[in-house]
Amino acid sequence: KGMSSSSSAAEQHGHHAVGGRELVPLAALIKEESRTERHAVTRSRICAREDGGVGGEVGEAETRRPLLRYGCAAQSKKGEDFFLLRTDCARPSTSSSSSTTSHPPTFAVFAVLDGHNGDAAAIYTRDNLLNHVLSAMPQGLSREEWLHSLPRALVAGFVKTDKEFQTKGQTSGTTATFAIIDGWTITVASVGDSRCILDAQGGAVSLLTVDHRLEENVEERERVTASGGEVGRLSVVGGAEIGPLRCWPGGLCLSRSIGDIDVGEFIVPVPYVKQVKLSNTGGRLIIASDGIWDALSSDAAAKCCRGLPAELAAKQVVKEALKTRGLKDDTTCVVVDIIPPDQTIRPLSPPKKMNKLKSLIFRKKAKDQPNKLTKQLSSVGMVEEIFEEGSAILSERLVVG
Repeated sequence: KGMSSSSSAAEQHGHHAVGGRELVPLAALIKEESRTERHAVTRSRICAREDGGVGGEVGEAETRRPLLRYGCAAQSKKGEDFFLLRTDCARPSTSSSSSTTSHPPTFAVFAVLDGHNGDAAAIYTRDNLLNHVLSAMPQGLSREEWLHSLPRALVAGFVKTDKEFQTKGQTSGTTATFAIIDGWTITVASVGDSRCILDAQGGAVSLLTVDHRLEENVEERERVTASGGEVGRLSVVGGAEIGPLRCWPGGLCLSRSIGDIDVGEFIVPVPYVKQVKLSNTGGRLIIASDGIWDALSSDAAAKCCRGLPAELAAKQVVKEALKTRGLKDDTTCVVVDIIPPDQTIRPLSPPKKMNKLKSLIFRKKAKDQPNKLTKQLSSVGMVEEIFEEGSAILSERLVVG
């Protein structure tokens, strides 16, 4: 390296050759080395920016990551709803430069778990699912490779969590809606009917989950019956059938869950997974148990809390749900605002005022269609869909230890 630097400097400054060797002033060599060093640092910063702030210098790339503000509110009836709020999860450092930084890359996890037949499955999932997801992730990945591998690792983590919990012999089960936020990329995996919606700037509301209720989900009914399960309502004396569609044996209304050892192999733990990337205008996630969604549509939940900071927004969504339906079930809501780094608060416009007649019509419409699935993403340019996978057959392609 020293020879090439000397030769380059000699050529640039026209120095003499004595005895076949170039004689270069020390000042010229120092200047050349300084310039080479500056170029190396610049290249390092460019690589860091392209990698979204992973490894290398913590500076411009790191400040471009969004800010997260979140809040949670809940009203308990049975005590089987649980949630997870973590913003300091360390992503495994894999690039050679990342080991030199004192600020390891992190990601955030927000989850809602709605247990049934007891709280054991929900508690176990809350405490173990993230570790199983991370253990399913290959080692030595760049940030882009990490994001690309997340959907499959989430599937493997859900399946392993279910497998390990069932070895305990407990009959409890749980829904799980699990959102990982890494920079501007959101990856959501879910089983059951706890829902996650995205309210992007501009007012477009998108579903990032699918409700796994046999009553509403035709594809899941077909999957269960094709696997040999039976779908029907509860029969009472006299031959009458009541209540929602259920899977037999077991009588579970959901087609996917974690746990539920007593309902057979037709109820699977394979999650629906969706990964999207926000533009740098940001957005808001609302993750909630069915105590919210049985009372409010996705649009109604988003609109009722616009203009409020995350903590107050979560309380407002719960308040609206209870006002509409009362406390008939555990009711839990987590709100996460993904905010551009140059903003301190997210400038969402508050809901427009309605007259009483229009408000009643809107509420009736929302109540009549609480489970209508909105598959369209937000406005073009605000949200980019990266990955979507809903097939339970995906579990057959996984090796779960």
